Amino acid sequence: MFDVLLIGGGVSSMSCALVLGSAKNKAFATDKKIGVFTHQKSSSLQEAIFYNAYGIKPGKLGSELLTESTEHLAESYPHITQIPNEKVIKVAGSYPEFTVTTNKDSYKTKNIVVGIGSANTFDIEGLMQYIEPHKKALPEKQRIQLKNDDHKVADGIYVIGTLAGWRSQLDIAAGSGAAVATDILTLWNNGVQTHAHDSIR
Repeated sequence: MFDVLLIGGGVSSMSCALVLGSAKNKAFATDKKIGVFTHQKSSSLQEAIFYNAYGIKPGKLGSELLTESTEHLAESYPHITQIPNEKVIKVAGSYPEFTVTTNKDSYKTKNIVVGIGSANTFDIEGLMQYIEPHKKALPEKQRIQLKNDDHKVADGIYVIGTLAGWRSQLDIAAGSGAAVATDILTLWNNGVQTHAHDSIR
């Protein structure tokens, strides 16, 4: 049983995973089992190049970021389970016990974070009832988002990045993922507002 499973291997999901991973020494997070589906085949980063993203060298390819982010996560936080090459096709159950089914296996989790793109090809059974038109995308692009209140779709289900209704900017997606990570840390810390900082002090 996972405490949280992140669906998606792009910017928002990896940002969320990194913040969750960095809390590993906090008493309320030491025993938490975290997993991330790192299926990245359809990520919009595959065709991206960055000149306007904070902290990223100009000309950096999105495809490089995808590879480097999974390596970074594995090296810095090996306690997080990376599940590559599996596509989520169904979510069933309710908080605090969901079953996430992929094209290869199924997993139990208490919480789900959905961080895949906002294309109208979204087809995860069990989440389709939350789909609505994207509020910040051009209508002709036919983008979608999941209905949410500050990233929360329902008890135990969170959405991040463009699928949460944010615009398609790397910095926005990263911030969205980090925001939900701190919400989950707060949940694990019995509702006490919580975040994780790395410090040289």
